[in-house]
Amino acid sequence: MTGCLPHQVTELVPDPGRAAVQHVIGLRQQTVVAIAVDLAVLTVRDESLQILLVERGIPPWQGFLAIPGGFLDDNREDLDAAAERELTEETGLDLGCAHLEQLRTYGSPNRDPRRRVVTVCYLAFVPDLPAPEAGGDARTAAWKPVESVLNAHTELAFDHVRIVADAVERARSKLEYTTLATRFCPPEFTVAELRKVYEIVWGDALDQRNFHRKITGAEGVLIPTGEQTNRHGGRPAALYRCGTATILHPAILRTTTQSSLNKVCR
Repeated sequence: MTGCLPHQVTELVPDPGRAAVQHVIGLRQQTVVAIAVDLAVLTVRDESLQILLVERGIPPWQGFLAIPGGFLDDNREDLDAAAERELTEETGLDLGCAHLEQLRTYGSPNRDPRRRVVTVCYLAFVPDLPAPEAGGDARTAAWKPVESVLNAHTELAFDHVRIVADAVERARSKLEYTTLATRFCPPEFTVAELRKVYEIVWGDALDQRNFHRKITGAEGVLIPTGEQTNRHGGRPAALYRCGTATILHPAILRTTTQSSLNKVCR
């Protein structure tokens, strides 16, 4: 009777030299990405929805308009802090009275000719502010109507036309279901002034009575001050402050089709 031969086991011993070479190759294949922050700052002024733009003072896109922004100072800087720093450096403005949120991240491989750059874009909604003062890498800084910025004859640096279009649509959609419109108003405002914000941002006239009924009937949206004003002429109108509610219920929906609202966008 013949016995069974034991299984032969071959132990694979790692080659230290080969492992080191593979590690170096892996490091070379890793994509080096620079992180930046940009800011799409919207306000209502001069009867139009406007965005804050700066003229770039350095290459690439030197002399072109762009939204404020730049690279992180170092690998320890917080994204929110970097956004506030860039806005202050390039425009002299601060976000103390602004609603600030992240819009989205943009990372197309060829969006920046210098290297692979991924930018985290912030969206800010602010009441009417004074004219900005350029600084840092910006030659000039100014408010520009979004309608003129998004027309087919305007060229912004990098992919900033796309960012501005995304920011405008975010603002329009949020007015439907949040109390964000009050962020474009002074501390005390009338219903007519608030309605005007909706009309400017949406680009469409609203029924006065219907809007008044909906906005004053929404719980927690407006707080009466007990005061009145006739600063726009006519009969005195009641003054309000924004309430504690952040969600608008029921929602106030746009009556204009989406395509017509985006007619200025490329």
